[in-house]
Amino acid sequence: MKSALMTIVCATLALALLAGCAPRGSDPLQAVDQTSDPAGFWKGLWHGFIVLFTFVISLFTDKVGIYEIHNSGNLYNLGYVLGVMIFFGGSGGGACKSAK
Repeated sequence: MKSALMTIVCATLALALLAGCAPRGSDPLQAVDQTSDPAGFWKGLWHGFIVLFTFVISLFTDKVGIYEIHNSGNLYNLGYVLGVMIFFGGSGGGACKSAK
């Protein structure tokens, strides 16, 4: 019972910490901060890595999106896709399975 409560507390804390690093919302009426540098490869990699958590959070709020609108283009997209592939395991895991 105590370990289940500890797991819930740790998961909630982890989601709260990850929400602080999530991409901005995708509201087209909301002005995007053009004064800051656009998100590049490394932010794309991070946003791709936390995509599952930001997706869950985005279901409950409009202030969090799963993709950064103000980005540098192709480098951000490359980082985002690599981050998603790293988090979800890519395709190498299925290729290594042997048929028995």
